Amino acid sequence: MTSFPEPSSGRFDGPVHRFAVRAYFEDTDLSGVVYHANYLRWFERARSDMLRLLGIDQRAAQEAGEGAYAVTELNIRYLAPARLDDVVNIESRAEEIRAASCRMHQRAFRNDTLLSEARLRVGFISPSGRPRPQPIEWRQAFASVVSAPEGTP
Repeated sequence: MTSFPEPSSGRFDGPVHRFAVRAYFEDTDLSGVVYHANYLRWFERARSDMLRLLGIDQRAAQEAGEGAYAVTELNIRYLAPARLDDVVNIESRAEEIRAASCRMHQRAFRNDTLLSEARLRVGFISPSGRPRPQPIEWRQAFASVVSAPEGTP
């Protein structure tokens, strides 16, 4: 049987998770510019793989009835367009860890050009949708890569 390659999960460079995506035809509008909502999808994929590399098994927690992460705040800025076939690099940083949430900063680049950035909070919620503390192991995993917000001394 033929073996297939695993998708890339990106990598950590110190506290920064780096994840690459390519802009495909399906990501663009009629003019060949990446549709704005696709940045949110790319940021979500990068966060999911960041968690996977930290050893956080979201699926197991959900299936065990412990809970799941949900975006509770999001501020996104668009600065330059990505276009068909561009390689877009996503940088993700955990900036603040609390008992039931995490603040993150994500940026999308084409080479050295900043295309978009998002600041967000993800909360850990119970199956009923109420906030609940993240598993202690998860907070410890996040704490291992937390970095001060950019521009902070």
